[in-house]
Amino acid sequence: MQLISSEKPARHASLLSAAVVVAALGYFVDIYDLVLFSIVRVPSLKALGIADAAILDQGVLLLNMQMAGMLVGGILWGVLGDKRGRLTVLFGSILLYSLANIANGFVQELRQYAALRLIAGIGLAGELGAGITLVSEVLPKEKRGYGTMIVATVGVSGAMLAYWVGEQFGWRTAYFIGGGLGLALLILRVSVFESGMFEKAAAAAHIRRGDFLSLFSNPERLQKYLKCILMGIPLWFVVGILITFAPEFGRELGISGEVSAGKGVFWCYFGLVFGDFLTGWLSQRWRSRNRVMLVFLGLSAVLIAVYLFALRGSTLSTVYAVCFALGLGSGYWAVFVTIAAEQFGTNVRATVATTVPNFVRGSVVPMTLAFQALKGPLTLVGAAAILGAIVLLVAVWAVATLPESYGKELDYYE
Repeated sequence: MQLISSEKPARHASLLSAAVVVAALGYFVDIYDLVLFSIVRVPSLKALGIADAAILDQGVLLLNMQMAGMLVGGILWGVLGDKRGRLTVLFGSILLYSLANIANGFVQELRQYAALRLIAGIGLAGELGAGITLVSEVLPKEKRGYGTMIVATVGVSGAMLAYWVGEQFGWRTAYFIGGGLGLALLILRVSVFESGMFEKAAAAAHIRRGDFLSLFSNPERLQKYLKCILMGIPLWFVVGILITFAPEFGRELGISGEVSAGKGVFWCYFGLVFGDFLTGWLSQRWRSRNRVMLVFLGLSAVLIAVYLFALRGSTLSTVYAVCFALGLGSGYWAVFVTIAAEQFGTNVRATVATTVPNFVRGSVVPMTLAFQALKGPLTLVGAAAILGAIVLLVAVWAVATLPESYGKELDYYE
């Protein structure tokens, strides 16, 4: 680890600087587009002529295409973020996923839908990591956690807009609106400046930037990188399995009424708004990221157990209340990505902060495959219980063995 410079971000830099505002709005549109498929999965597949019995399997296929795109995009945008700059990725990713989602509104058959979810996934992979990296580098360490808290809290509320638009205007129009919001956001790019830390690193010819393979060349660095990924997977177990397939869980649990996937997403992300705000604030007050993560992983474990074992025969309102609670308990996304950004030097920070959340999102692919394999010999509830226990235990181990990163100086390179 080598220092780049003793120069630090301005101590009085505003939490509402252009970088924070644009990163927050970008993540808002990112989340809108990211969860929109989960909201419109059933009506869109029915409109394309998919039989009711095949909606779960075809929904898994399309979700996996989107998540596979995010795996590819995570590496692509992460490397570009360290080689070409945080802003290049921030706005390039917004442009790609906006155009892909507009095209989603025109699909006529399943193969088109799958291809466009793949492209949209690639685009969606870049915005969060670039935004969190930029905000982490332009704000002083005393405000860094508050800045990423604002980005995440504003961002996850995009899911609620996605639900409302999907309900009011139909699935095709919902895709058009999401793409339009992203294109409108590009107008704000003129007011945002590049990270000074990146510019100093870029000016030093001897510094290797965006070397993704360097994360695997050092055992200690690799272990730290893998732990950053593992600690975030339980959140996407909640969103990608429990919430996305809430209608199917509702039928198995004998819920009185048809559970809406859209409403499940709405209430979960409504909870995430409060959870991300609370975890970000607590990480600053407690002066610890890791303690907050461990507390909320424990809360998530309790709420997952409630969802799977205490809802049988409940009413719809009770189900949605638990979806809200699951979102609140899983609201550590901002802290999780901030930890990843703070663990590594400037020359690979964007690579890490972009690939880590996308590998976590991409973990939905093996999780859904494992879920499908387990639900045969077991039930939906049994399969989810086993999968949830595994990812939670691994995440707790990862957080407990990572170095604390609160207040760490970031002006260095690997």
